[in-house]
Amino acid sequence: MLALKAENISKQYRLGQVGTGTLTHDLNRFWYKIRGKEDPYLKIGESNDRSSKGNSEYVWSLRDINFEIEQGDAVGIIGRNGAGKSTLLKILSKVTKPTTGKIYTNGRIASLLEVGTGFHPEMTGRENIYLNGAILGMTRKEITRKFDEIVDFSGVERYIDTPVKRYSSGMYVRLAFAVAAHLESEILIVDEVLAVGDAEFQKKCLGKMGDVTKGEGRTVLFVSHNMTAVETLCNKAISMHQGFITDIGKPEILIKNYLAESIFNRRKIDSESIEAAKGNENIKIISASINNASSIDPDEMIDVNSNIDVVFELLNLTKNELLSISFDLKNTRGDIIFGSGDMIRLTKDMVTKIICRIPKNLLNNDVYQLVFYVHTEAMNLLYVEEEFLSFEIKDKARENGYLGKINGFVRPKLEWKS
Repeated sequence: MLALKAENISKQYRLGQVGTGTLTHDLNRFWYKIRGKEDPYLKIGESNDRSSKGNSEYVWSLRDINFEIEQGDAVGIIGRNGAGKSTLLKILSKVTKPTTGKIYTNGRIASLLEVGTGFHPEMTGRENIYLNGAILGMTRKEITRKFDEIVDFSGVERYIDTPVKRYSSGMYVRLAFAVAAHLESEILIVDEVLAVGDAEFQKKCLGKMGDVTKGEGRTVLFVSHNMTAVETLCNKAISMHQGFITDIGKPEILIKNYLAESIFNRRKIDSESIEAAKGNENIKIISASINNASSIDPDEMIDVNSNIDVVFELLNLTKNELLSISFDLKNTRGDIIFGSGDMIRLTKDMVTKIICRIPKNLLNNDVYQLVFYVHTEAMNLLYVEEEFLSFEIKDKARENGYLGKINGFVRPKLEWKS
């Protein structure tokens, strides 16, 4: 049985304006409409590429979206920022209307799109639980039956009779998720809002979503940049780019393709010639790569159980044959996880291949960037390259299911005894 169906959904926005535009534009639309013609401004919109300047003030946040979701499906929606994921969820939740197309739903929808979605700031947590339940069409008796479970899950029992305007953003999202997940809607829609909660609450949320999808048979749409959570919780995925659906299929395949195309996955640099190679008058980088050393295919996606080879092919243009080759490994926040280097003999005017292995079960799942250095034996700097290579390490679902990211920069596999 179908739970959701999107048919030719498109959404257009006018940049810099509230609404669809000026009075002149609205009159022009009305004139075309009474003559039975298409809205003229639908023809001039451009695709939603946030990184470039366009020629039109109209952009398509979504364009020609078509899909069907069966009852009981857990669907992960993935894509870069600005791909249209949140806009799609707002249309499915009926927060906003599509410019063209239709949405068909079968069942009640509970959505958590932003912190405190559907909450009235002047009302207490208790009153908002009953308000949200009433909006979903539930009786007071049904809400009362779930009330204690909701409050216990949220962990805000002490503040349940306090107006929610006095809640922190973390408390807001705790209660909002607890309400959305426990009240008996047939369709649950969750945006990346879970990132607001602390690590302990994120683990609880992901565990509850697993129960909802696999145990209760409800339909879930889940937007997240946490690829492991999507792969673990979802049986179907939708990949989006600049307002279009690029693919629909199995999560593991779409995630692999998405990470391979990601700007945070610049794992390889190859130069067509020495003249085009990165470097300076001292050193030329003919090639560099981050390889999965635990796989036959070095380009295979890297996870926490993979050995990682950092490979350089360098051309030494100096008179010094003994050089210090090193790198710092940073996360996207700029924290240096570790630095490593060694004195390497590089024959002048010869290309030398260098390999450094990072052992498996050391790094946590995260996105990393490599800063590359070359020094003389006396540690005089010859060359530095910031954000040289970047790659993502993916988590592996644990035996008891995915429970969120393990705390810390590293996650070594230590020996435990009892």
